[in-house]
Amino acid sequence: MEALIPVINKLQDVFNTVGADIIQLPQIVVVGTQSSGKSSVLESLVGRDLLPRGTGIVTRRPLILQLVHVSAEDRQTMGDENGIEAEEWGKFLHTKNKIYTDFDEIRQEIENETERISGNNKGVSPEPIHLKIFSPHVVNLTLVDLPGMTKVPVGDQPKDIEIQIRELILRYISNPNSIILAVTAANTDMATSEALKISREVDPDGRRTLAVITKLDLMDAGTDAMDVLMGRVIPVKLGIIGVVNRSQLDINTKKRVADSIRDEYAFLQKRYPSLANRNGTKYLAKTLNRLLMHHIRDCLPELKTRINVLAAQYQTLLNSYGEPVEDKNATLLQLITKFAAEYCNTIEGTAKYIETSELCGGARICYIFHETFGRTLECVDPLGGLSTIDILTAIRNATGPRPALFVPEVSFELLVNRQIKRLEEPSLRCVELVHEEMQRIIQHCSTYSTQELLRFPKLHDAIVEVVTSLLRKRLPVTNEMVHNLVAIELAYINTKHPDFADACALINNNIEEQRRNRPGRDLPSAVPRDKSSSRAPAVVVPASQETPAAPAEGDGKQGNPATLLGDGIPDAGTGSWRGMLKASKAEEPPSDEKAKFTQQPPGSPLKCHAVNLLDVPVPVARKLSAREQRDCEVIERLIKSYFLIVRKNIQDSVPKAVMHFLVNFVKDNLQSELVGQLYKSKLLEDLLTESEDMAQRRMEAADMLQALQRASQIIAEIRETHLW
Repeated sequence: MEALIPVINKLQDVFNTVGADIIQLPQIVVVGTQSSGKSSVLESLVGRDLLPRGTGIVTRRPLILQLVHVSAEDRQTMGDENGIEAEEWGKFLHTKNKIYTDFDEIRQEIENETERISGNNKGVSPEPIHLKIFSPHVVNLTLVDLPGMTKVPVGDQPKDIEIQIRELILRYISNPNSIILAVTAANTDMATSEALKISREVDPDGRRTLAVITKLDLMDAGTDAMDVLMGRVIPVKLGIIGVVNRSQLDINTKKRVADSIRDEYAFLQKRYPSLANRNGTKYLAKTLNRLLMHHIRDCLPELKTRINVLAAQYQTLLNSYGEPVEDKNATLLQLITKFAAEYCNTIEGTAKYIETSELCGGARICYIFHETFGRTLECVDPLGGLSTIDILTAIRNATGPRPALFVPEVSFELLVNRQIKRLEEPSLRCVELVHEEMQRIIQHCSTYSTQELLRFPKLHDAIVEVVTSLLRKRLPVTNEMVHNLVAIELAYINTKHPDFADACALINNNIEEQRRNRPGRDLPSAVPRDKSSSRAPAVVVPASQETPAAPAEGDGKQGNPATLLGDGIPDAGTGSWRGMLKASKAEEPPSDEKAKFTQQPPGSPLKCHAVNLLDVPVPVARKLSAREQRDCEVIERLIKSYFLIVRKNIQDSVPKAVMHFLVNFVKDNLQSELVGQLYKSKLLEDLLTESEDMAQRRMEAADMLQALQRASQIIAEIRETHLW
């Protein structure tokens, strides 16, 4: 299992080369407040004085420190390969293959690199420094040293320095594969430990938190850390380990780390004899090594799966970017052909990428034809906008100045044409909806079907423009055809249509049956018609629509209700000029007065006073005669019957016209239009120009794929026996 940590180090190196942290590798993250001794703990683990030291904030960038244990044989082999004679050496990622054998140079390089990114002030940077130490005196570990938590900005630090450092720490310790090394000084109250507080935010159960108590030798006289080290104050699942660091005086006097560790052991034996074997720097190193190995073992299966999934994703991404273009003629023709085929397949429903969230392409067009357009036509009322008065007015206007004996056919044609025109607007709206859907198909094909087009934005824009232009040219043609379909229906009212003839016969039979079943209709010829029509329903009739009065004496032939219009109903209050003169009276005049009035010569005024007909108020309401009511009912039924026939024709013919003049035409001519407009030698270079960042993204994807494949190979080399 010792081989697991070098494996993680190799993976760290692989992903460092591509500068990505998409894989969360197991590592130990050191957190604590400023000047709590974090860097001193790391130096004790390394055994060498290599980190910048001082008061205030010294660590201003994350330092990823990989400790690699090298045996005598490995050191000899690596020394021969790299020309290294030293026992210990270090390497930085940013200096490539340069090897440092002087640890003072390593410390100086860390300071220089920190200032290069973070500046000379006290600011921090999230960009890490990668350092690898090879030594026979270390155990295999991967540690991350982070800036210490602070509260108050000092010097020219930014005002939000506390927030910056906190977010930087959370970024590293939020990695579920990391072990948190919470460093707290022994001369502070454990309950106020910021390191333990921030650790519990991401690890509330404490499954991956190890506490380290520093500065045991600086506690007040008469106090000790026994309760803290025993876990009686704040228990920590992975344990609490106490260490003694070098003081600033020791650092200034160049006291060796080995001497410091020996003094630490003596101090622990003197002050904490019962706990000496479970504290100290050596025990901390062994504990961290053991924890990290077990943690890597637990994380390795998930890590392997994650790497394989990412490798497949990046392979797909790289394929979508395509290879650099070599034969531009063939590439352009291939892209045009593929787009045209995908466009047609989307309409036909055979596309490779099928929408599951909404209707698209041909299915949407079908929905427009049979659901949207069909339901809209069915909602059009055959008699919408027509009142009984409108029908009665049309009948009268069609008769001219002479009373008609029959219902004029012109009135039926006039009214039915008015209703048929109402079908034109939803028909044109159907064309518009289909046109919009065919525009949407362009975007669908660009996004889901032909990813190659995303490589060439100018070609993509040109294809969209050509298809849009083709659709735009076909829209007026289709609209004109739909307009003609309605005009055709208006041009000739075919009353001999089989369905209409059957409807007329049925209507006549129904009316005849109603006339026979109506009580009191068969009156003697001597009875005046006004007596039988007094029960007709009352309707509001404007003055301009009043029925001209017929003579008071009714002819027997004029009493046939089945053939005549306005057959001389002499009700004085329902349309005769005498009725208009008496509009203010509700009662009908006596018969003897009526007789006197009718005996006056034509055009002579009454003896009592003269009458100006234009000044006489016109009645606003009267009763329709049975004849008028029946005529309106017949016209309504005929209009409804013929309108349903025309609506059925329009509902069938408009989708056919749209398919022929718009959909099928575009399908059949799309590829030829694209080739004719775009396949030109002078346009090749411009159309096949990749987007500026496409080459960069292709290179990054290739590098990442190579790194993932290398990582997968490294993990695959681990034998199962190493895991246990």
